[in-house]
Amino acid sequence: MKMQTQVTGNVGMYYACYKLSCMGWNVMPTARNARGIDIIAYSKEGADFIGVQVKALSKRSPVPLGSSIDSILGDFWLIVNNVTSEPNVYVLKPDEVRELAHRGEKDGKVSFWLQPKSYEKPEFKDAWHRIGFGHGDQ
Repeated sequence: MKMQTQVTGNVGMYYACYKLSCMGWNVMPTARNARGIDIIAYSKEGADFIGVQVKALSKRSPVPLGSSIDSILGDFWLIVNNVTSEPNVYVLKPDEVRELAHRGEKDGKVSFWLQPKSYEKPEFKDAWHRIGFGHGDQ
């Protein structure tokens, strides 16, 4: 049974919320289907805030980035694939997403993608340590 795209997105987002909560972050999902940040997280004392973009995929697939990489938002990007079986999480920063993006063109229309070979790197896989508190209250 194929899962609906919105449900896949929800599973990935809530999985990311769970993992961030286990790290000590207070997390708040934003409005679904709104453009921009998917999760706002803050430290216990409120000294550290981060915005997280989550891209959830049902399997190992390219991540669609849209027609431009100029408006990539957030402090961190979490790519979660295989969301319903054994989720794999890749933690990237926006500048890394822009740097690794693949530009495609079809029928004169430009689109950007993040290919699995670009994000499935050891330095990104389960790299939750990249998301830490700036004031050492972890």
